[in-house]
Amino acid sequence: MAHLSAGSYYELTFSLIQYHKYSLTEIENMMPWERDIYVNLLKNYLEAEKMKQQQQQGLS
Repeated sequence: MAHLSAGSYYELTFSLIQYHKYSLTEIENMMPWERDIYVNLLKNYLEAEKMKQQQQQGLS
């Protein structure tokens, strides 16, 4: 996340804490590359869940 601006960093941190139940300590103790991996995994998971939901709505 070294490529993030300060504002983007805090927005991402807030989202991880507020919506995904990470603690600030957990986030700050991650290596930058580790945080990137977790954010990408979370993003992929949310996209897959959104697609499942859209497919289920289309079938209803």
